[in-house]
Amino acid sequence: MQKKIYIVRHCAAQGQPSESPLTEQGLIQAKQLGDFLIHAKIERIISSPFLRAIQSVEPVSKRTTCHIEIDERLSERILSKLDLSDWYEKLRATFDDMELTFEGGESSQEAMNRIVNVVEEVLESGAKETVIVSHGNIISLLLKHYNPDFNFECWKKLSNPDVFLLTYEESEVHLNRVWIEKDV
Repeated sequence: MQKKIYIVRHCAAQGQPSESPLTEQGLIQAKQLGDFLIHAKIERIISSPFLRAIQSVEPVSKRTTCHIEIDERLSERILSKLDLSDWYEKLRATFDDMELTFEGGESSQEAMNRIVNVVEEVLESGAKETVIVSHGNIISLLLKHYNPDFNFECWKKLSNPDVFLLTYEESEVHLNRVWIEKDV
């Protein structure tokens, strides 16, 4: 049986804290995301608990009548509890060294394991088409799990929102970017 998982990066947000809402542009993008997924036969929606992720799929939830399941494992990866002035370079380093950690943070491998576990549980469930909405860094680690060539440069090219389709059939996983950026 074929299964499809739409991996969604949240729409444009007002900030990085978990309570940051979508911007005005992000709310328009969320509607576009709903339009984009209108023909999918979505049976489940699983979201990060962060407000910007939830708001990104609310239009999809309303159209499909699927309630949004919250899963803490889809929270953005914490690079460090410290305010790192060179966070960009430190993030780059974690793509090369999957075990590298900074004070109060988690390694790329730990974060990857979290999101891969969610995907594996979805694949084992009865749902044929699922939406998972999360954040750029942890999604990039999921993409790296299925495509080891996905690196820091690929992460930099992600958009808000962004959508990848993971198709699973006969023990094979195929992953493709399906989002086409729209002018808002």
